[in-house]
Amino acid sequence: MILSFLSFIFVFTIIVLVHEFGHFTAAKSAGVKIYEFSIGFPFSPKILSLFRFGETEFTLRLLPLGGFVSFSKDGNEDSIDLFKTSRFNRAVILLSGSIFNILFSFLAFSAVLFLDKNMSLSASFIASLDMVWSIISQTMAFIFNIITGTGSAEGLIGPVGIASFAGKAAGGGFFSLLYFSGLLSISLGIMNLLPFPALDGGHIFILLVESVRQKALNPKIYQTVSALGMLLFVLLTLFVTYHDIVRLVA
Repeated sequence: MILSFLSFIFVFTIIVLVHEFGHFTAAKSAGVKIYEFSIGFPFSPKILSLFRFGETEFTLRLLPLGGFVSFSKDGNEDSIDLFKTSRFNRAVILLSGSIFNILFSFLAFSAVLFLDKNMSLSASFIASLDMVWSIISQTMAFIFNIITGTGSAEGLIGPVGIASFAGKAAGGGFFSLLYFSGLLSISLGIMNLLPFPALDGGHIFILLVESVRQKALNPKIYQTVSALGMLLFVLLTLFVTYHDIVRLVA
């Protein structure tokens, strides 16, 4: 149980930081300021300032689960450059998190195939690309079937289910855990592109609405929609977690 919990924290934190580093890199390239890059859950207290790079403070939060980047300085909405840059730059910044997750999966699968399965480097790259494309296709088909009502949501798992799989993967050794990390990373990347208010896909959808209206949404409305979306996302997570626990004790 402890192994599952620690493995879950380690794997989930790594892939979330990869995701956030994608946002960070794209924002920096576009000249958009990021004031904090944090390791840890966003609503937990800051316990340590690690170092500073430009205007960005790298911090550690009390709950070491995941991570985030902050585009605002001390909660000041006027300091958010993200709303001042072009819609194209905003779209690239939003997409970059998922792109980095998919790239991480490709590299993780390649490493497993090359180092553990003894494939040649070129063969491992080709096989890894095939795996990435297969997982993306299957995941999109799964989501489409759920949305259209032609499939079941029984395959959805939450934190408890992920922790259970992470523990089993860790028990299989480093390469097993690395392979599982790749699977989880690509899943996170795809799910984040869904047009849900709390996710990157929801923000991209808002960008499309703004493009049609030819007028930007008020930042306060933008943040309110995001907050409501986050609440719904938490409720969905609790629902899925409940079913995880039912499956485990059954």
